[in-house]
Amino acid sequence: MGLIGSSIVRLLPLAPRFVVRWVANRYVAGETLDHALSVIREIDSQGACFTVDVLGEEISSLDETHFFIREYEAVLDAIADHNIDANISIKPTAFGLLVDLGAALDNIEGIIRKASEHDIFVRLDMEDSRVTQATIDVLHSMHERGLSNVGVAIQGRLHRTLDDISTITASLGPDADLRVCKGIYLEPSDISQTDYKSIVKATNDAIDAAIEGGAYVAIASHDDPVIEHSLQSVSSAGMGPGIDDPRPNAPTRGAGKGPGYEFQFLLGVRGDVRRSLAKKGHRTRVYLPYGVRWYEYSMRRLRENPEVAIHITKALLLPWKNRR
Repeated sequence: MGLIGSSIVRLLPLAPRFVVRWVANRYVAGETLDHALSVIREIDSQGACFTVDVLGEEISSLDETHFFIREYEAVLDAIADHNIDANISIKPTAFGLLVDLGAALDNIEGIIRKASEHDIFVRLDMEDSRVTQATIDVLHSMHERGLSNVGVAIQGRLHRTLDDISTITASLGPDADLRVCKGIYLEPSDISQTDYKSIVKATNDAIDAAIEGGAYVAIASHDDPVIEHSLQSVSSAGMGPGIDDPRPNAPTRGAGKGPGYEFQFLLGVRGDVRRSLAKKGHRTRVYLPYGVRWYEYSMRRLRENPEVAIHITKALLLPWKNRR
């Protein structure tokens, strides 16, 4: 399986665009918001909620932010109009973080403020290490502007992550909301864990720290060792399906949130595990990307994290065991 997966990583960039699209169709909800809404309707009956992400990130001019602002406004309107159990995820660099910080903050505030009017949560996606601190600074800035319906993704593999969790939970208290993942960006060893076992352990430690710190914890992993560890950690904290969060420092429970935690999965990946968790009462969420930049998204995920090829391989060879 590993050999086949590595072959996909090498060969897919050389394949005709229609072949890449055939593979990407499993992991991307389509090019338009209507396509995304159609996929949501397909999966809605499986006990999942959603995070909608408009594909695209780092821009070179502020003019490019207009597209993302308009598109996310349309997403927020659609979520509200159709009463969808969903929030949104945004990449700060798509709103000008590396071009003009002041303008980026105003752009991001506009989206988060509109989301708050509909009681919709906004996740700041974490990008590569160039913007780790800047993204966390955006989080604090939004809370300072009176917006509490915003949280951030944290990458377990980074050496700094435990300190970041401590700082965020201490600063935001019951409003701390963290999405903990391994991290897709391959970073150098001086700032990140680089081997699988170390990354898994670091991610598990980050999940434990977030739970202990009183954050709302979105556990974003497809790895059995992380999922199994998380289930044990949640249980040890007295948390679970149908149980009011017993932590003395429990977070404020906003709309669309579970009892202190939830499990998150990429669209098209390990749907069987997600459905199993949902049947047991755990809140599960599908990260649902869409947009015209599906090709760049697909290539980047393969290039920066070849592990994705393992899931692609399973989906292609064992579709009956891994339906979306």
